[in-house]
Amino acid sequence: MRRRIRFAAVTAALAAVTVTAPVAAGAATPQPPQRTQSVEYFTGPDGHPRHTTVPASPAPPKSLRPSARGDGSVVPIVQNGPVANKLDVVFIGDGYTASQQGDFHAAVRAKWAKMSAVEPYASYRGLFNVWAVDVVSRESGVSGDPGKDVVKDTALRSAFFCDGVERLLCVDTGRVEAYAAKAPAADLVVVLSNSTKYGGAGYNDIVSKVGYDGIATASSDHPKSDQIAVHETGHSLGKLADEYQYDEYGTYTGAEPGEANISKLTAAQMTAQRQKWYRWIGRTSPDGGAVGAYEGGGYYPRGLFRPTENSIMRSLGREFNLPGREAMIAGFYRHASVLASERGTDSRVGRDDRLTVRVPADSVVVRWYVDGREIRDARGRTAVTPRSLGVPADGRAHKVTATAADTTGAVRDPQLQKRMQGSLTWETAR
Repeated sequence: MRRRIRFAAVTAALAAVTVTAPVAAGAATPQPPQRTQSVEYFTGPDGHPRHTTVPASPAPPKSLRPSARGDGSVVPIVQNGPVANKLDVVFIGDGYTASQQGDFHAAVRAKWAKMSAVEPYASYRGLFNVWAVDVVSRESGVSGDPGKDVVKDTALRSAFFCDGVERLLCVDTGRVEAYAAKAPAADLVVVLSNSTKYGGAGYNDIVSKVGYDGIATASSDHPKSDQIAVHETGHSLGKLADEYQYDEYGTYTGAEPGEANISKLTAAQMTAQRQKWYRWIGRTSPDGGAVGAYEGGGYYPRGLFRPTENSIMRSLGREFNLPGREAMIAGFYRHASVLASERGTDSRVGRDDRLTVRVPADSVVVRWYVDGREIRDARGRTAVTPRSLGVPADGRAHKVTATAADTTGAVRDPQLQKRMQGSLTWETAR
């Protein structure tokens, strides 16, 4: 089961199991305990996130019949290659009527533009496909906007004041799952609810049959709600821990956490043991200051350290720190490939056939080989023909290979660097 690691204390605090006392003879049969979901929410654009639990949504319906014409339609927003080679981001709308789907598409483009301006998204825009799934609601808007007494009939049941928290924007995650399944692929899911009010949520314990980890919700038209989605992808893609703390949690005494951005070790211990983010210690981080070991993180004020003073995993409106960027890039490459081509490798190519490859970033170096020998003049090209590489017309089959390696300085882990390589080989016709 794919879900973000939680610490023992958090698990205990957020447990969804209720102990029921024995039932006396003749008493009414007790109802099964209500399932709950853990959610992360944000009280303001620059504040620390918080956690709470909310009632779990019903199981996803096996199918949702279109509520109106166009309901469930999938619209490509950004296309950079086959879904098998790209990280596919799926935006799903709520609180948009049939006549407002164009507004939803505009909101998706605007939100993705802001999300993809944040590093390391900005350097890897070529790794992503973006899709919009149209959801037709009976009413426009979101429950709880502007006040608690406002109720809207929307397809995904978006609502502020969830669990009594004004800025917590909950949705029916079962319905989200049903609509996400309509997209060609869903590696990352963001629900945009039709509102200008600040709010959102992160469902990081979602176990999806479709294949994505977690759901982020955000109001569509608040200028800073994109930061909520970016923070949540730190969990779902980067597998990063929260770097903020609750004073009441005291001192952490558990095992070494599995996330890349929190540790029981001091900077000196990391360096001596070559653990966690030791390769980055002392380097100036984009979120400010130098990478070190700052006490407080993973919800604990003591006993756990974070890499920098204040990254986006601690406060919204910030950048990912250097270890966080590396973890995000690792997450990108879990879903996408460094090298892709529309031309399949399962059939032979002619000497004048054009071979075009796609790479996701300027840091990727492409090399071409004929029968294992590099053609140095072709280094860096993304389109060639076998003839231009010097493949002779000698009546024999030859192998043309393209290789790619991401040489970004944002990655220092040798094991990750190995995963950021790829190759494609075509055989020429005789």
